[in-house]
Formats: sequence, structure tokens, C-alpha cells
Amino acid sequence: MTLTFHWFLPTNGDSRHVVGGGHGTPATASGRDRPPTVAYLSQIARAAEDLGFTGALTPTGAWCEDAWLTTAMVSQNTERLKFLVAFRPGFVSPTLAAQMASTFQRQSGGRLLLNVVTGGESHEQRAYGDFLGKDDRYRRTDEFLHIVRELWRGKTVDLDGDHLRVSGARLARVPDPVPEVYFGGSSPIAGRVAAKHVDVYLTWGEPPAAVAEKIARIRRLAAEEGRTLRFGIRLHVITRDTSEQAWAEAGRLLDGFDPETIRTVQEGLARSESEGQRRMLALHGGGSRDGLEIHPNLWAGIGLVRGGAGTALVGSHEEVAERIKEYHALGIDEFVLSGYPHLEEAYWFGEGVLPRLEAEGLWAHPFRAGTGHRTEAGHPALSAS
Repeated sequence: MTLTFHWFLPTNGDSRHVVGGGHGTPATASGRDRPPTVAYLSQIARAAEDLGFTGALTPTGAWCEDAWLTTAMVSQNTERLKFLVAFRPGFVSPTLAAQMASTFQRQSGGRLLLNVVTGGESHEQRAYGDFLGKDDRYRRTDEFLHIVRELWRGKTVDLDGDHLRVSGARLARVPDPVPEVYFGGSSPIAGRVAAKHVDVYLTWGEPPAAVAEKIARIRRLAAEEGRTLRFGIRLHVITRDTSEQAWAEAGRLLDGFDPETIRTVQEGLARSESEGQRRMLALHGGGSRDGLEIHPNLWAGIGLVRGGAGTALVGSHEEVAERIKEYHALGIDEFVLSGYPHLEEAYWFGEGVLPRLEAEGLWAHPFRAGTGHRTEAGHPALSAS
């Protein structure tokens, strides 16, 4: 299977410095010098589309703009790029979510992917009116995805669950194609939900040995359900012509981390109920600036000031390509990447790493001429007759 790459839409703002936020921590005010306007996000999305990224992840939470509304607007300024919309199933009814997805598919030409985020921070969930505990949130996600999947199959759904109730639920029009569902979660109950319902299981960027263990566990659970899943990984990336240049850029970002900001962010993240966030914190020791290269070319520095995904691939284009191949050998087929600032880093990766993977037969541009790839004039290229 050839590799699939997704980029990221920074709906919390962008900068030449790391913009923090997520998992109960607010977006850091310093460095947010590129507001998340539709114009700027569309610029990133068009660049990602031209470079060969298949989709773009858009986050969810109180610290960023709403993913559904933002991607609906940005989609009108792109042609083929898909949008991996993160959303929390506790905040909207399953029937409405299924209908929204169906509408998005029709209006965008089938460019919706869904990233289901159960929510690991009870205090943030309560701000939205959700007072369930963590395990019950996952049980509700289980019921939610069951209802949504049945609706997408064109069925009428009646369910009197522990957390959700619907009667005579049915969609007037089912989505075509049905959106693929992405999902991440490191706890045992999260693994069981993934095994039953999702298409792609996502992990944050842990060292290869830890990723291999997680893949084996989820594969085993999926096999018990009679299913097979694909696997993806969420990473930041700093790639340059030479290794020295890449690590100098990582050092520049690190130098911009204010010690008080690190302390505040780490205190907030330490209260997280997320098993995945706990594993991220363990990689960098909760605040140390030393020993941040935790595997060759895998740097945990981003996690000092940012919740969620906190590791980056750092190195020359050749080194970053080798690390991608290392994860691919474990079973990772999809890579959800980002970098600061997101516009420039998309070009560094798209022009530096992707051609090397293509030369080895591991990747092919999904939007080349003849398949709707945009020309310099901004119009779909015409295939030769």
C-alpha cells in the first residue's frame, strides 16, 4: 500500500514559533501573528493540495475555531483536498452528525473524513454541558458510532442505550461516499471502541517500539471483532536540506519557549485524564529541555508547550524519509503532519521529502494532471485525449 499524507489547518493561529493549546490548555498568546482567517487557512489548504497531501486535519476544542464551519468555508477555495474534521460525539446528536456528514459530502464532492475525539478533559467537557466521566464518554462514543454507521447504511435506527436514545432515526439521503472514520485513544476502552467502529486508528508520535506495541494490540482487538483497520500517526515535522539546518530550526523554536509558559502548560497537562497525553508527557520528562531526541530524528520538544501531539521528525530530507519508512514497516500507512509555520513547512516537506518517497515507489501524487491537479492558473489540468 502506498503512503498517504495529510497536513494540518492551524485554526488556533499560526506563527514562526510554536503556538500551544489543546488538552485543557489555552492557545498561547505569544507568536499568534497569523490569525486563522479563511483566507490564510485556504492558502495553506491550496498549498497542501498542490504538493500532494490527501487531506488536512482540523482540530476541535475551546482553544480553536469550530472545525465543521471552518472547513465548510475553506472547502470552497480548494478542489480535491479532503478535510479530516475533528469533532466530539458528546456535543451533537448522532442523527444530526450523520446528516451533517451527508450534507458535507454532497456539497464538497465527497471530501469529508471524520476524526472522532471522545474528549479526555472533564473540565473542558463540562464547559460544553457534558458531565460524563471518561469511561462513560467512550461508552457513549460506542453507541454514537453504532447509530451513525447504521444511518449511513440507510437503515432506520431505534436504540435505547445507556447514554443515547433515538427512535425511528433515518436519513433522507445517505452520504456518498460514506466518510471514513479516524480515531485515536490509548486506554483499553478506547481500543475496544476503535476495534468495533473505525477505519483508521491514529496514534501520536511515540518511538517505534511503543507504536509497534500499540498497533499489535489494536490489530488483535479488531480481529476479535472480525475487522481489519488501517493505522496512522500524528507528527510535527522539521525537514531541511541538511540535518544541521533542521536541528538549528528545532533549537530556534526551543529558544522561543518561555520557562514560565512551559511550567504553566505542563501543570495543566499533568491534570489531563488522557492516557495518550500521559504518554506524551513521559517522553520529555514533563518540562526538561534536555534529552529531547527520544529516538533518532524524533524530537519531543513541541510537547513542552503544546497539548496533544508533541513530537516532531527532525532531520534532513533523507533522514525524515528514512524515519517515515521505519514507521511504515511497522504498519503505519497514513501520516498526519504539521509544522510551524504551516504554510512554509508544507513546502519544505512536500518538495523535500515526498519526491524521495515517490522515487522509491512508496508514494504517488493523488491529484496529478488528469485527476484534477490544479495548474498554476488555478484551474484543473486537462488530461491528454
